[in-house]
Amino acid sequence: MIAVMKAFPFALLVTASKDHPYITHIPIIYNETSGRLVAHIDATNPQVETLNDGNAATVVFKGPDTYISPSVYSTEQLPTWNYIIVHITGVIHRITDPKAVKKTMIDMTDFLEGNDPKFVLKKDNPKMDRMVNYIKAFEIEITNWEGKFKLSQDKIPQDYELAKEALIQNTQRDYKEFINSIYKNL
Repeated sequence: MIAVMKAFPFALLVTASKDHPYITHIPIIYNETSGRLVAHIDATNPQVETLNDGNAATVVFKGPDTYISPSVYSTEQLPTWNYIIVHITGVIHRITDPKAVKKTMIDMTDFLEGNDPKFVLKKDNPKMDRMVNYIKAFEIEITNWEGKFKLSQDKIPQDYELAKEALIQNTQRDYKEFINSIYKNL
């Protein structure tokens, strides 16, 4: 599940007020040292009102998914959908100290830049002094992990491998076609 969270950090943050559920798509990273999720959100986002210490949150990390046609298998099967999803539930802890908020920005940038960073966010970057007033940082103390991996595990080894290849090929094709169509229509 941690591998999914690392590979697909653009997650859905789900919280609720008394009257309204909120869902925001934001990058959320897993801090291996603390075992918590860390994120920040635009201060003007209405979901901020639900991000109080002790409130509950659910985070959904969505990996690849695809329709699997029966034509993929070597044996007779029905159509299905394969997917990788991780649901994390936990308790919110606000981060209010400006130095700690900046640290979340640095940590997130370091993580998202990967092993060969093209950019390093420095703690003395003057833009961070201005930005710290426009975001709300928080951690989520994890109370429950739920991995949902439907990958044709119940099939014979050959069909399992064929479904895996279909997931890889369809995901790459679908994303490429979709992204090309979006850019074409801008």
